[in-house]
Amino acid sequence: MNTARPAAVLFDLDGTLLDSAPDLGAAADSLRTRRGLSNLPLEHYRPAAGAGARGLLKVAFGIEQDHPDFAGLRDEFFSAYENRLTVNTRPFEGIIEVLHALQRHGTPWGVVTNKARRFAEPLTRSISGFDGLSVLVCGDTTPYSKPHPAPLLEAARVLGTPAEACWYVGDDLRDMQAAAAAGMYGVAAAYGYVSNPDDTQHWPAKKRINQPIDLLKLLSIA
Repeated sequence: MNTARPAAVLFDLDGTLLDSAPDLGAAADSLRTRRGLSNLPLEHYRPAAGAGARGLLKVAFGIEQDHPDFAGLRDEFFSAYENRLTVNTRPFEGIIEVLHALQRHGTPWGVVTNKARRFAEPLTRSISGFDGLSVLVCGDTTPYSKPHPAPLLEAARVLGTPAEACWYVGDDLRDMQAAAAAGMYGVAAAYGYVSNPDDTQHWPAKKRINQPIDLLKLLSIA
């Protein structure tokens, strides 16, 4: 049931709805400065923002998850990020217009993110214009995270909507892999933290948008 008028539209959070890279990057960079290391510019962190602590700590310290210092740095990063969740995080241009248009047309929308509820819930509550959020599935809501389809299927279950009647919009390959596995209509967001927008052409997505407002054109609503 992949029609131009889905029963619900689900979104990834970081890099799709929100530009959270400034706060994620600043949190990671604070770990460097505490250790007497020089600051790194935001543009070093931005491409890794969608990968969470794993990606950001790799930028900040060049370490992988198997490094003996990773777990301690990850916990320190989580604390630093929790203290500045909304300092410089903003919706991407056009996102609030898109969400309001969905609400005007009676189309429920929700978020499926790999971000832990510890961060995702207060963050989404704090954003003006997100009051119409119908479902929030986080990285720790189910036993699995994307690209596994379980989080997307859980969102559809909560909404009482067949998965095949939902669209999922995301800016990462794993988002489109999860959408395909769940039987949802995947829309690749070729903005946000995509390093090379041309790469999205090779993702298992049904459509691609270059800016948030393009979604309204696909939906034929305004």
